[in-house]
Amino acid sequence: MHSIIEGYLLGKNVLDLTDVGAEAHRMAQTIIDKGLPDLEEIQGLECVLHYPDLYAGSSDLVGIYQGRESIIDFKSTSKPKRDEYITDYYLQACLYAIAHNHVYGSDIDQAVILMTTPDCFFQRFIINGKRMREFSQLAIERVGTYYGKSNATLA
Repeated sequence: MHSIIEGYLLGKNVLDLTDVGAEAHRMAQTIIDKGLPDLEEIQGLECVLHYPDLYAGSSDLVGIYQGRESIIDFKSTSKPKRDEYITDYYLQACLYAIAHNHVYGSDIDQAVILMTTPDCFFQRFIINGKRMREFSQLAIERVGTYYGKSNATLA
């Protein structure tokens, strides 16, 4: 699914004629049709992001979404999710935003999770503002816990 969406954003067709590929294409098309119309600008695809000497990862997309600089992740799920079930997705996106802001001097303040099920039920989850700051603080605390440091802060 990710490679199909990435191919679409790059203007390239990705084709997989297997049964799994057909399902992935339907799921990707759902995210393209329902989630990407609000994407105004692509700043990076499959962005490798790191916070020096602490953590690294790869965000699906960095760009302007509904007018805000955003970390955007594509997720597949076997069944629809409630907001409270995707805390780890928010934490991951917040860590990507913190790393991007630190390394590139950006001001990403929004996380967007675009999700679909195999039967193409689409969900969009967005955090920004106060909620983004709260999840960012929780993410920083988790990094501190991982490294055995209390009261962790990231510059």
